[in-house]
Amino acid sequence: MNQEIEQLTKNAMEYSIMLQKLHKEISTVIVGQDKIIEKLILALLSQGHVLLEGVPGLAKTLLVQTVSDCINSKFVRLQFTPDLLPADITGTKIYDHNSGSFKTIKGPIFSNFILADEINRAPPKVQSALLEAMQEKQVSIQGETYQLEKPFFVMATQNPIESEGTYRLPEAQVDRFMFKLLISYPDKEQESEIIHRFTEGITHKATKILSIADILNIQDFVLKIYCDEKIRNYITEIVDATRHPNNYGLSLTDKIEFGASPRASIWLTIGAKANAILHGRGYVIPKDVQDVCYEILRHRILLTYEAESENITSDDMIKKILDKITIP
Repeated sequence: MNQEIEQLTKNAMEYSIMLQKLHKEISTVIVGQDKIIEKLILALLSQGHVLLEGVPGLAKTLLVQTVSDCINSKFVRLQFTPDLLPADITGTKIYDHNSGSFKTIKGPIFSNFILADEINRAPPKVQSALLEAMQEKQVSIQGETYQLEKPFFVMATQNPIESEGTYRLPEAQVDRFMFKLLISYPDKEQESEIIHRFTEGITHKATKILSIADILNIQDFVLKIYCDEKIRNYITEIVDATRHPNNYGLSLTDKIEFGASPRASIWLTIGAKANAILHGRGYVIPKDVQDVCYEILRHRILLTYEAESENITSDDMIKKILDKITIP
């Protein structure tokens, strides 16, 4: 290991300690869901956004608000409804009679942490306004462009069991989310602890663990993590196998309609680097790629009707690909 990588590892270990404290503090408020918390932290470090799918009542709002509290940043919750307008999110201009000119009123999107609750309930025009801001990190209000604050992190939720009154997110827009996380029910012990906390007046307010400057420093550091050419080739083969499975001895052509986009390769690399920091390393290993693979690829692999009729999921396809691709 050369000196540069040794120095990267030394810095990564310092950041890892800070991030473990962040994880621990979030866990004092959120019962269970350790994997979800870890992936949220990874997405934040990678400057990505998260699409969270789960039934109501699983503390999704509390989760992202707690992350915001631990960083002492601005948090806003947007309840998406069918009558929502793009200006309700981005802002608008109003005429000021006193000055005789138009004044810009910035919308709630000018915050650090955005919870877009039930994003699939809003019409496509509103979804596009949010997703454009996610991609460009800026919004246009009647011809003027405004930069969004840093860090800028969006966690959008959608209900997988209810379809009435919803607008399905197009694949091109879903692709803009770094992760798609599936949040599940707590186990019996965790459920008992939830009852204990929320029915006996036990409250814990998350304390500030990191500053905004700390997060921005780590975000800059993520891109400096060493990723060997062998790891890049490993990532390339995984993504290419979603497009041309026959080339890798996988008989999945009748199951996969469209493979992952190049954006998947970029997020796999950045996500693996962030995961390396989380584990105190200044370099990427294959396990880092595997740890983020499902969350990055599951919403980027489009299945055929045949696969859906057989109840095959994109996670099943990812597992077959990972089992087949040679680990460097």
